[in-house]
Amino acid sequence: MELVEIAPDIYACLQPDEGLGTSNSGFVRAGGGLVVDTFWDLPRTRALRAHYASIAPNPPRRLVNTHHNGDHCWGNQLFAADGTEIIGHRRCIEYFEREASPELFRALCATDDDDLGDLAGFVAALRRFDFSGITLTPPTTAVDGDTTLDLDGLTVELLSVGPAHTAGDLVVHVPEHGVIFTGDILFHRCTPIGWEGSFGAWIAALERLEALAPAVVVPGHGPLTDVEGLRELRGYLAYVREEAARLHARGFSALEAAKRIELGPYAGWTEPERLAFQVDRAYRELEGVPWDTPVDVMRVFAEVAALRRFYAGEGS
Repeated sequence: MELVEIAPDIYACLQPDEGLGTSNSGFVRAGGGLVVDTFWDLPRTRALRAHYASIAPNPPRRLVNTHHNGDHCWGNQLFAADGTEIIGHRRCIEYFEREASPELFRALCATDDDDLGDLAGFVAALRRFDFSGITLTPPTTAVDGDTTLDLDGLTVELLSVGPAHTAGDLVVHVPEHGVIFTGDILFHRCTPIGWEGSFGAWIAALERLEALAPAVVVPGHGPLTDVEGLRELRGYLAYVREEAARLHARGFSALEAAKRIELGPYAGWTEPERLAFQVDRAYRELEGVPWDTPVDVMRVFAEVAALRRFYAGEGS
């Protein structure tokens, strides 16, 4: 975990990209302090707080959750205990307790590998984290569209760009310094996962952020980048959608389609087998499934496992 000053009084707390769950956070040292996202477990969030306390000893006044996935908000309780205001999109709050719980993840982590089947790879990633002691703590302040915050004269914009990665995506923009904290609107050099939302909305969100011409972009996952990182992910999403539509028209299943998509420049991204999530989304869109229909997580993770084996040459 590394704290990096990316502009005057603006910081990114970066975790090495080790795959699922290793997300990034941010801090704006103005207006009493604003944190962007917490981490998936309490030990990592305590380390995050220690980094921020080293540059701003008082508890931060505000915390923004970019979306409801646990790796960006399950550490909220540590800030709430200090009286920090937690801000999120209305749909982030609505969806906060709809996904898998910390209790479920603890149970999975305690399950024998022989009993996990296709979930073994997913659970191996979960075991890097400690899901004990977590009390789900949703945002206390809801926004429903773009919102501007005044941090003692520094303008911070909360841009509502969902439903793209999830139902209620927010991006934090500091226009004076050309800095954007994207949450999971941007996975940089790592294969994206999408939940609620659509390809069209996600691509439109990336186009909107590109138009801001940021100097520094802090992705939800992966290393720091600039506007080029936004273009790269937009290109990936457009390519996968086009290829999935072509293979869907030929009658291939989603898994068979994923096996036939040549990854080209994207093959070196972390966890390329997560392509299965994007192909699944494309197929659901092509078949008219509404954007807010819950993803069949167990089925898609089984396809992720099958695709991982395929890339490793262990299956046809």
